[in-house]
Amino acid sequence: MAKPKFINNISGLQLFQLLRFVVFFIISIVFTKSHLTPAEIGSWEMFMFIASFMSFFWVTGIIQSLLSLYNRNRSFRRLGENISEKSPEIFNAFLLLLAFSLMFFLTGHALKYNFSVYGNTGSTPYLNLLLLYLFLSSPVCLIEYIYLLMNRPHRIFQYGIYTFLAQLLFIIVPILAGKDIIWAIYGLLLISLVRWVWLIMLLFRYSEFRISLDFMKEHLKLGWPLIITSLISGSAQYIDGIIVSAHFDDPGMFAIFRYGAKEFPVVMMLATGLSNAMLPQFGTRAKIRESLEVIKKKSRNLMHYLFPMAMLVLLFARWLYPRMFTPDFMRSADIFMIYIMLVIPRLLFPQTIIIGRKRTGVAMSAAIFELALNIPLSLWLVKDYGAVGVALATFAVYFMSKLYMAGYLWVKMKIKPGEYIPLMTFFIYSVLLTILFVLIDHRIIDIN
Repeated sequence: MAKPKFINNISGLQLFQLLRFVVFFIISIVFTKSHLTPAEIGSWEMFMFIASFMSFFWVTGIIQSLLSLYNRNRSFRRLGENISEKSPEIFNAFLLLLAFSLMFFLTGHALKYNFSVYGNTGSTPYLNLLLLYLFLSSPVCLIEYIYLLMNRPHRIFQYGIYTFLAQLLFIIVPILAGKDIIWAIYGLLLISLVRWVWLIMLLFRYSEFRISLDFMKEHLKLGWPLIITSLISGSAQYIDGIIVSAHFDDPGMFAIFRYGAKEFPVVMMLATGLSNAMLPQFGTRAKIRESLEVIKKKSRNLMHYLFPMAMLVLLFARWLYPRMFTPDFMRSADIFMIYIMLVIPRLLFPQTIIIGRKRTGVAMSAAIFELALNIPLSLWLVKDYGAVGVALATFAVYFMSKLYMAGYLWVKMKIKPGEYIPLMTFFIYSVLLTILFVLIDHRIIDIN
């Protein structure tokens, strides 16, 4: 495959995430159009939900700390020394991922008879296969970041094309052939084995097989706060799922919630890309004013096309859902509409400045604030509004978390919101999107 000229490290990772979303989105559509019942689809969604819930935080923490330590650590080399092609950091990061995977695999087997889902009425679906998938899938998350560290972004895109296409085929072909949902899980395990082979090949090519306990200690010292922060800040969607599964003794209802509880992927990718790209710019005090102006300009540009895109999707959400899936998933559209509204807080970037200035304790306190508020608010709203109430709580606490960080910047660091937020642009688009949401929610505007 020729090297696409438009791909760099940021766009390569963004395209990889887009491919992941598209593939699972196609799988969702195929499942709803197939012979599978909502309960069987709910079992699949619960399988994927638990696997992600048990691994996302420590995988994120280990990967992020690797990116920070690569060629900038005391254990192997000092900044500025000659850098060899093969990296012992990558190999030791792999060993850490493998150790965590094994720990959660063994812990899961030890506790597998002591927990269940869907309140007290259902066992965890395909638990043995789930724990095997958790063990196999977590270390292979290193692959795209090996390519990133080796400055081969086109390889990230190629790897995504090949493996996600294979994953799509391995999962949907058995279902289209009339097989049970367990065959889709077998397909998921098969593509994980393929990725393991790919990972081993990359380790032989790019890593130096040298174990260093000193580096692992250094890695974990930096990684533990990131793991904890990821667990706290990223747990909202999983807590939402736990609340829904506990409140409704129905796997079909869980599937309805999961199909709706999806953010607009373009917003997430572009906002995250901008935030990550700007982090190094806030590392020095000398350039902070210039960097504030840059992030203000870049966020305004994002607003000019992400808000209109969100409005368009919001307008057609109730029309699209029963046609993309089935009429059984019509209620998912109401949940999805609320998740579209997350574009409002997503396009605020106080966290970028805070993390860039190495005030990670503030980011952690914001995450704790968000989690502490999300649980009681979700439990309160789910009683009157059902699964939609859980989505409403998610939007409210995420927006308040951004306000909390913006307030810190204003009070403690003397950085006013207008210095990094295009306030008028943000206000106009937010009001227009909110008005459109209210009109659609009350069926004053009804495209169906």
